[in-house]
Amino acid sequence: MTNAHDTAARLMGRGYDQLDARAQRVARHLTERKTITRDLTRDAETTPTRGQRAADAVASFGGSWLFVGLFGATLAGWIAVNAALLAWRGQTFDPYPFILLNLVLSMLAAIQAPVILMSQNRQGQKDRQHAEHDYEINLKAELEIMLLHQKIDTLRQSQWAELLDMQQQQLALLARMVPAPDKLA
Repeated sequence: MTNAHDTAARLMGRGYDQLDARAQRVARHLTERKTITRDLTRDAETTPTRGQRAADAVASFGGSWLFVGLFGATLAGWIAVNAALLAWRGQTFDPYPFILLNLVLSMLAAIQAPVILMSQNRQGQKDRQHAEHDYEINLKAELEIMLLHQKIDTLRQSQWAELLDMQQQQLALLARMVPAPDKLA
């Protein structure tokens, strides 16, 4: 049985110590015939903090059609209330360019944007972990395929050698069965 150092040298063309940590892990798993897949969603190290869960919830709600609908309804309601107050009392709590509404919207955007960015950064980190894991799985699969090709090539070469040997034996038997041309006369 080979070890990870031999596997690295034979299949990857480099010494084990020259490989990065992921390739070394793949070489070890390949040599030990262990699976490399794991469920990244259940890793203990990925348990989110309360702030991260809050950021995910805000990003999830802020990026939904429900939020867009509620936001549109709030804007329409704000404008409708101001229009109704203007019609009934001749005065509104937020006159036409709706400066108070703009202030509220700016504050909402100022709070919501960094929270959504935090959630996106977290999602990007998860995506990088998944990509690294996929790379390891793909590398191991590629190396397994290379090993299979080598085994098939070895089997084919040994079968050709056996066939040639059998053919030589058959020719020798035929030569003994058929008399030589000088003995026929």
